[in-house]
Amino acid sequence: MKLKLQSEFGSLNTVITHRPGHEIERLTPYNTSELLFEDVPYLEVMQKEHDVFTSLIRQTGAEVLRLHDLLVDVLLDEKILVDLFKHEFTDHKLDHRAEEIIVRYSTAECANILVAGLRVKELKRKYNCKELDDKGENEYLIQPSPNQYFMRDPAAVVQTGVINSSMKFPSRQRESNLVRIIFENHPKFKGAYYRIYPENGQAHSIEGGDVIVLSDHALAIGNSERTDRKAIEEVARQVMKEGNVQRVYEVDLPPKRNFMHLDTVFTMIDENLIVTYPDAMDSILRTSVWHADEKDDKGNLQLKEERVNESIISILKKEIPYLEVIETGAGNPDIASREQWYDGANVFAVGPRRVISYNRNKFTNRALREIGVEVLEIPSSELSRGLGGPRCMTMPVDRNDH
Repeated sequence: MKLKLQSEFGSLNTVITHRPGHEIERLTPYNTSELLFEDVPYLEVMQKEHDVFTSLIRQTGAEVLRLHDLLVDVLLDEKILVDLFKHEFTDHKLDHRAEEIIVRYSTAECANILVAGLRVKELKRKYNCKELDDKGENEYLIQPSPNQYFMRDPAAVVQTGVINSSMKFPSRQRESNLVRIIFENHPKFKGAYYRIYPENGQAHSIEGGDVIVLSDHALAIGNSERTDRKAIEEVARQVMKEGNVQRVYEVDLPPKRNFMHLDTVFTMIDENLIVTYPDAMDSILRTSVWHADEKDDKGNLQLKEERVNESIISILKKEIPYLEVIETGAGNPDIASREQWYDGANVFAVGPRRVISYNRNKFTNRALREIGVEVLEIPSSELSRGLGGPRCMTMPVDRNDH
């Protein structure tokens, strides 16, 4: 598998998803903010909705890989398994007990723990030791990752390889670590993966939801509350050094919850068609364009930055000939703001002008159909409570080029 994508809309061949699991039941009205959630979903219905989603993707002819299955395959390597748990237990001074603990669990259970978390009382049922004596029964030894089903954020496959995310919030970093371990060690990907970012141990944050492939030669990255300027500059340097990318657009996003990442502002569903949230597009007035410059004395590629005080729509119209724009809510401001809360612009393209969308965003879906886009709808009463859409829930790893 090449692990390189030339577009956001080429016919989908392979995608990674995560079916929500026990980690969702760790959410309570008291910890949603800490775990970066807005609400407490009903897991059983959420799983049914996600099953409809993945079944629909398979019906298009694409292969759906489940994160849990890939993780189990990788964790069969005992060294990887032990190292992961040692890392997770370090803060609780249990790292030296890692091997004694994991032998009490199956590989599949270990994979579940790395996503759903582990409490003291749960470990005590299998294994007790003096290090647990002074800990509360409900204390987490491994924190849950309820955002794991938003597979777009931990990594992004672009024109030249994989951007391995350095997540803004420590509570989400394990999501990225697990994906990295899978890409580096799973037989399906081994030899095809190399990391663009972070490089040399840098700690600037970047998340996959802010990354959009515009064309063979252009990449857009949102400068948001979760992706910072230094990370964008480093990614720009890497993709220009490694391939044919000539322009990286740094798009300044206002710090608003309903357009947290760039892919909640717009998504590409054909070479000249985007879906946008108009309020956000009108709010974005500053964009930087990074270009490759000469190399320095050490052979390192230097960049030059062009600041453009124009709306992102103006920039996109220059980059994409004959651009068509469909607005969420069919352009009605009240409807658009409501459907944007449930990610009306965050549709997932399974092919050119063929998308999966939440059924609740009916006005946006109708506007898409009116211009000939095939809209495949999925139920969304519970999946949408995490404030992420169909694109957020997917990590495409193989598409036809166009």
